[in-house]
Order: sequence, then C-alpha cells, then structure tokens
Amino acid sequence: MRVISGSARGLKLKSPKGMDVRPTTDRVKESVFNIINNRLMDSFVLDVFSGTGSLGIEALSRGAQKCIFVDLSKESIKIIKENVQKARFDEKSEIILSDAINAINKLAARKNKFDIIFMDPPYLKNLIEPVLEEISKKNILENNGIIIVEHDTKDKLSEKINNIYMYREKKYGNTTISFFALEE
Repeated sequence: MRVISGSARGLKLKSPKGMDVRPTTDRVKESVFNIINNRLMDSFVLDVFSGTGSLGIEALSRGAQKCIFVDLSKESIKIIKENVQKARFDEKSEIILSDAINAINKLAARKNKFDIIFMDPPYLKNLIEPVLEEISKKNILENNGIIIVEHDTKDKLSEKINNIYMYREKKYGNTTISFFALEE
C-alpha cells in the first residue's frame, strides 16, 4: 500500500497484520481520487474508520489543508500515527481514538465542518447508515461537501438519508464506492 500522487507520492504505508483492517486497494483509491481531484486543494477532510489512514494521507498528499482521522482500534491509531509521521503530515493531522458516532458529536460540538468525509467501515456490519444519519443531524458536512463510502457490493444503501442523498455509485468487483452530498 502506497501514496499514489502528490507530495508524498510513492511512500509505502504501514498496514496491520491480519484481516481486521482491509485497506482500500490502490486501484480503487486511484479511481476515487481521480473523481474528486478538483475538490482536494485546501479541503478539510474527515477520515472515519481510518484503518491505516491511507485515504486521509492521500488527500493530504494531494493538497488537502487538514485531515482528522478517527478509528476505534488502538492498533489502527498506532499505525495511523506512524504513517502520518512517515508522510510528514503531523502538522496537518489530528488523530482521534473513538467510535464514529462519538467522534462526530465531538467534532460538531467544536463546530467543525468538512469538505470531504471518507468512510470505510468494516464490511456488512450495518455501520454506514447510522453514521450518515449522525453526519446529517450534526450538520458537519459543508454545503458543497461530499461523503465517500467504501462498502461491500452486497451492502445496499438507502438513496437518501435525512438531507443526504447518493448521487453516484461505482462498483469494483465486491467493493462499491458510493458518493453522497447534501440536498440543495
């Protein structure tokens, strides 16, 4: 697993042993970042269910202003810290050990709003829609912001959750990337 483009291009990222964390493949990551490339410069990014931090680090490498990484696993947090330091993005990063819902509540209390939110939860665990509901309720997505959800193709997501709607979906084998935005 590596950083594909930008200031940290080619940097190999550490990933944990075993299958508890399933890093986004380079092919899927490259496709996602080609789609959102024009939104990255100076963006404020939230990487929920961060795992290795790969998506947030890629965003920082391509010009994002700041990324907040959230994961519930202490092992993942340790790896994210190592990867952020290796990429020299310490100043642009904040790493939070928490479940997604509590982290969203904390960030909302701080009045944080995000241009891009990445979600890559464990597959087939019904974690996506409750987190999208919380993002909507707590109003942490900028008006023109987007949410990018990586999930198993068997996970069928609602087209609309409160004021958030799915506007695009791309399938890559058993992985699907769903793009959400706020209703006008």
